[in-house]
Amino acid sequence: MKNKSILLSMALAASLQAQQITSIEYINLTKISSSIANETLDLRVGQELNIEKINKAIKEFYKFNYFDDISVSNNNGKIQFLFKEKPSIANVDINGYKSRDSDIESLKKQIGISRGNMYSSKKVKEAKDALLRELERDGYINSVVEVDIENINDGAVSVTFNVNKGDEIIIKKVNYFGAKNLENSDFEKSTANKEEEFASWFLTQNDGELKADQLEYDGKRIKELYFENGYLDAKVENPFLEVDFSSNQAELDFYIEEGIQYNTNTITIYLNSEIIDPKDIYPELKLKKDRVFNVKKLRQDVDYIKTLVADLGYAFTQVNYDIKKDEKNGTADVILNVIPGDKVFIRDVKISGNSRTLDRVIRRNVYLAPGDQFNLTDFNDSISKLKRSGFFDDVTLEQKRVSSDKMDLIVKVKETATGNIIIGGGYGSYDKLMISGSINEKNLFGSGISASISADLSAHTSDFSLKFINPAIRDSKYHGDIDIHSDTTEIDNDVFDSDKDVVGFSIGAGREIIRNLNAGLRYRFDMIDETYTYESEYKTVGNPNYIKPSDRFKDSDYITSSLTPYINYDSTNDYYFPTEGIKVGSSLEFAGVGGDSKYLKSSSYFKYFYSLEDRYDLDWVLRYKVQAKFLVDNGSIKQGDSLYLGGTKSLRGFKSYAFPSNETGIVHDPYKSMAATSIEASFPLIPDSKMRWGLFYDYGMIGQENIDEISRSSVGALFEWISPFGPLQLIFAQPLDDESTDDTSNFEFSLGSSF
Repeated sequence: MKNKSILLSMALAASLQAQQITSIEYINLTKISSSIANETLDLRVGQELNIEKINKAIKEFYKFNYFDDISVSNNNGKIQFLFKEKPSIANVDINGYKSRDSDIESLKKQIGISRGNMYSSKKVKEAKDALLRELERDGYINSVVEVDIENINDGAVSVTFNVNKGDEIIIKKVNYFGAKNLENSDFEKSTANKEEEFASWFLTQNDGELKADQLEYDGKRIKELYFENGYLDAKVENPFLEVDFSSNQAELDFYIEEGIQYNTNTITIYLNSEIIDPKDIYPELKLKKDRVFNVKKLRQDVDYIKTLVADLGYAFTQVNYDIKKDEKNGTADVILNVIPGDKVFIRDVKISGNSRTLDRVIRRNVYLAPGDQFNLTDFNDSISKLKRSGFFDDVTLEQKRVSSDKMDLIVKVKETATGNIIIGGGYGSYDKLMISGSINEKNLFGSGISASISADLSAHTSDFSLKFINPAIRDSKYHGDIDIHSDTTEIDNDVFDSDKDVVGFSIGAGREIIRNLNAGLRYRFDMIDETYTYESEYKTVGNPNYIKPSDRFKDSDYITSSLTPYINYDSTNDYYFPTEGIKVGSSLEFAGVGGDSKYLKSSSYFKYFYSLEDRYDLDWVLRYKVQAKFLVDNGSIKQGDSLYLGGTKSLRGFKSYAFPSNETGIVHDPYKSMAATSIEASFPLIPDSKMRWGLFYDYGMIGQENIDEISRSSVGALFEWISPFGPLQLIFAQPLDDESTDDTSNFEFSLGSSF
């Protein structure tokens, strides 16, 4: 480019002196408009030619990165720019690496090249280097990538990356020289490169594949692990990898100096007591005096203090910490200095990236509005709420400081496809194979309204539903839903077999009272057909449970019309595996708003989750659940309205619908009260794979008139795994007080449900 400018100067220098421009022409220019070209040139017809401006313009044109060559000619003031534009990439192929189309498309994004990009040798080289790095990440050493460029026409090329994968290196041995106080298993939880384990092909086992790009970070991860365990003087050298290329096996060495372990001594917080009194903060800190120092907990305490202060409007709060070590006594003093700054208010909320979703749908999910005082909890909850909506592939919420007391919130979203078809399934000991399918659109016309058609099939049930949900009616805190459904349920126990067919609809409306707390009212109208066939053992005259032939088969059609007010609260920290928080819900169904059934049905539940990690440094989670249901006869209760007890959701160790059973004889009237409680302790098994095990105790009661007419309990152990297919549980239960006639179950297998 510089040579072109010099040649231009030599060729035109004489003719440009005091010569006026009579015309300007751009030849073969398609990538930018003439108006942009004129602005770049900064010369107009009628002005004197200026070689410096032309040279400057040539340099600016090259910065667009659209051109391979630019030349300029002058014919008595007629200036012509002749452009040779770079070709576009019409096609990109990657051969020899990855096989699925989706994986290849994802790989193209990772290496930064795709159809429609401008071609340049630099861009192709950068993509090639990125591809080699991806190969190294997958454990392939000394890979070769060759690039073929095919000219399709003057303006387009095809780029093909031919990959010759190198050898996949397997780490057979990892040595942690100098490690005395931490176990190899502790390091494996933190590092990317791990030693190959037995049956490495199994999902939960380490495959030992080398991740070369992570080697430089593994040493830092080990050092961080030592800091989390109080070894503040720990040193970890860069790892040494010895590869045997004849067998494609390697040995990895880490050299460690542990130093001494420090306990936390004093913790001092410097903070203006008019904002928050530090005395109120100390009891809530995760770092505790006379316990092993943990840098991870220190960072959590910093975030906690920053959130407390920022929730009062001090958006730009800084929390600086200093650690003073006493090597002689093995203690560490922690000093936390809090600098609040000024209170900050929101000037504006700006939204970008939403081509489909309406602005108002996004704004109603942001808890901060213009004029509000900044609140960090609201800020973080807004991000979570936007992500939970399912409308966006990515969400960022940025703070743009305008002045010492003003900021703008910049909401940037990347929309995702909100319509989908889902096919899934599970397996239960009672329902056997369960298949579910649905067609969903979460964001109908960008309005945030959800529509779905779903079906669930199993050995004993078949449910179909058409549902519409508006989570914010007219952008308010009110929500509503409509559900049209058809359900079939079969019950098979020792007393009777039943078939219950339901066709109906429900419509509900509710409101968010405070964050995480919702209340509402639902109306249900169901047309029901149910039949009961009692078992043959009750046909013998003299049997105390004898049934007359006329009573052995019952068939009834009726209508249930009901109103159900409800309220629920959920403060747990995870959908599949909560470790803290509570879930509480209660509803009261009034049947008899027209229809045949006339009753009150009360349903309530309470779940509590508590982790011992913060208090005792143990990855143990305690769970408690209690549920209760009551029926009150207001004139007519049908057999299908009866309450039941048993199964994984109420009383493990007994089959679903185990009670009422033949222990009490034939049930002509529904059972009207039920309660069940569960206590569980969950322990880590393979944390990296989200596998755990646990122990539990269950107790349940059910009765026709009194709640304790039947009472049973059980103990057991379980294996749980948050698998890619959903929560999976293997339950091994032992009833404690079962009777000979009880329907027991010592093993349950469940996929798709959790505690």
